Amino acid sequence: MQSKPRIAKSPNYGWYVVGMLWFTGFFNYADRQAIFSVFPLLERELGLDSVQLGLLGSSFALVYGICAPFAGNIVDRVRRKSAVLGGLFVWSAICSATAISRNFIQLLCFRAAEGLGETFYFPAAMSLISDYHGKRTRSRAMGTHQTSVYAGTIAGGFFGGLVGQHYGWRSSFVVFGALGIILGFVLMKLLVEPARGAADVQDLGAPLHTVTQKMPIGDFLKVIWTTPTVLILMAAFTLDNFVGMILLTWMPKFLYDKFHLSLALAGLTATIFIQLASMVGSPVGGWLADTLRRRFAGGRIAVQMIGLIGAAPFVIWCGQTLSVPSLILSLTMWGFFKGMYDANIFAAMLDVVPPKARGTAVGFMNMTGWLVGAGTAPVMIGYIARRSSLGFAISIAAIALVVASGLLLTAILVTVRRDVEKLRV
Repeated sequence: MQSKPRIAKSPNYGWYVVGMLWFTGFFNYADRQAIFSVFPLLERELGLDSVQLGLLGSSFALVYGICAPFAGNIVDRVRRKSAVLGGLFVWSAICSATAISRNFIQLLCFRAAEGLGETFYFPAAMSLISDYHGKRTRSRAMGTHQTSVYAGTIAGGFFGGLVGQHYGWRSSFVVFGALGIILGFVLMKLLVEPARGAADVQDLGAPLHTVTQKMPIGDFLKVIWTTPTVLILMAAFTLDNFVGMILLTWMPKFLYDKFHLSLALAGLTATIFIQLASMVGSPVGGWLADTLRRRFAGGRIAVQMIGLIGAAPFVIWCGQTLSVPSLILSLTMWGFFKGMYDANIFAAMLDVVPPKARGTAVGFMNMTGWLVGAGTAPVMIGYIARRSSLGFAISIAAIALVVASGLLLTAILVTVRRDVEKLRV
């Protein structure tokens, strides 16, 4: 049996794990974001229209969402380290191979295949983090990890556009894929698999064997349907992810067309302000949620609700603004509130899901968010934009955030206390 690395003996190793997974999450999002910054190049070189471009975003999201519950269930039955590394190697190789695409169908297939590779990561990563961080630090740990999403989105958007502008759209896929493979070999040496449910022994006062038993999928589905808070959180995430996918997919082209920015500058502007603001909002949301969670059961959900209702007016503003400074301000505020919500996407759900089913739960959450929310957003917005304008399509998406906020308020007032208490029985 291979001995643990020296770093694993540190009392701070739980935070080192967050750091290692941070870099994995970075490439998870950089790889998927790079394509959106080269939409204008694909439009010219491959002759794609707005609906086909939207399908490139939707193909990833649909496969990601369809496969998510199966990936999550597998994660609950294998070593999470193996799932993280296996996913990293597979999606990085597919990312590099995307460069050989010569037409729309080939590109669509590679995007879909990348969604399959990436779907294993978040169930495994969230389950790992939850076993190194209990309820006192879980939101902060997951909020810190969430900043990798924003950094990866910035890097994918900017460098995808920059490299594409100078060397063609294919080069960025090769670079991001190769770097991901190198990272995988590093993590093979440093990442250690924890005992499943270890952090909950102290939180719940349960013997370790009771939280490490496997849960059959039928029993899991029963848990989901009899835990209203989980259903509400899934619905809210679906609506939020619908809006978030609009930002990832269409904002670079919106800026390129409306403000006549270069590919690199459009890709950077579409990502850097909102993502940097989210990098501030996410730790703030994590800290506030951990603080409020110690006071009442719905503390994490309350922070999510604040994030959604706070972001809604700035989504409207973003689609209607006529100046770049005003756009930057709206993107920044949207990003800050988005970060507060994002920090608690999984932490809030894991408060009401038993440890032995957490990978599956994250998989189901991703399925609803990506299959229904993100999977429909690119094409729907592309269709609306073709019949009206892209700015109008972006603005009306704010309705989804308002509806999601109402759902979360219902969870706080009606369901979450009862669902948290069920875990103690």
